[in-house]
Amino acid sequence: MGKLKDRYIRFDWAIKRMLRDKANFAVLEGLLTVLFEDKTQIVEILESEGNQLAETDKFNRVDIKAKNSKGEIILVEVQNTREVYYLERILYGVAKTITEHISLGESYGNIKKVYSISIVYFDLGKGNDYLYHGQNRFIGVHTSDELQISTKQEDAILPKYPREIFPEYYIIRVNEFDKVAKTPLEEWVNYLKTGEIEPDTKTPGLSEAREKLKYYSMTPGERYAYDEHLNAIMIQNDVLSTAKQEGLTEGRAEGRAEGRAEGRAEGIAEGRAKGLAEGRAEAILATARNLKSMGFPTEDISRATGLTIEDILNILR
Repeated sequence: MGKLKDRYIRFDWAIKRMLRDKANFAVLEGLLTVLFEDKTQIVEILESEGNQLAETDKFNRVDIKAKNSKGEIILVEVQNTREVYYLERILYGVAKTITEHISLGESYGNIKKVYSISIVYFDLGKGNDYLYHGQNRFIGVHTSDELQISTKQEDAILPKYPREIFPEYYIIRVNEFDKVAKTPLEEWVNYLKTGEIEPDTKTPGLSEAREKLKYYSMTPGERYAYDEHLNAIMIQNDVLSTAKQEGLTEGRAEGRAEGRAEGRAEGIAEGRAKGLAEGRAEAILATARNLKSMGFPTEDISRATGLTIEDILNILR
């Protein structure tokens, strides 16, 4: 019997179950190192309400909350299907994390920076890139300079930019990636999209993923649960796609019907407006003729009707 070809577990499943294990931290550290362009070390995985384990849980929402060696908090979330208020939920999650990790009465100086990383597999909106980065910067409206705040640190007053304190947001739009992977970041996004990892990769995290996230290394029970997870995602995406197509078809039909109705209404309105305009013009001309027959000067007729003297002379020849 031939050797089974390596198949790798999708990142959304791994992050929900396997990457919480300290032995597997290197995989997630690799992604963060490539994304931040700075060596990132995870100290611990923090409790997060989104990490449920039953298949009946919301498989759209898979997240992990980690603390790095600087004490900063990193939120990583995978979203498989569309959610209307996704950006609002990202904001809420960050705000909740900040308040959860500072006790009542503590100094605001103890607030740690939060990084939010969203890996989305749905059409989030317009935009041509597969990676977007959002960061708070305070720029002078008139001077265009960036504001620096004086802050106390280790008994010294030091300048600090607000962006060093405020949260940062990364959105990886997986389905928008359509390149040949050449850079470490592109290799990571390609894995997120296809589940494929090059056998000779040197990209941080992916070489570890090749060893840690092999499909055939799971037990039969784990493989069954994983396959059911993929099946559930496919079914939900199919349902949403069908609903979208039905909505488009219905919308087009309604739009055509409304368009015809609006067209009729617009035609009637336009006819009325044209008729009124023509009626007013005829009334003005009749008034001008009457005034002329009564012997009024051309200048007075112009003031009375709004017609120019030239128009009156042409009309009453």
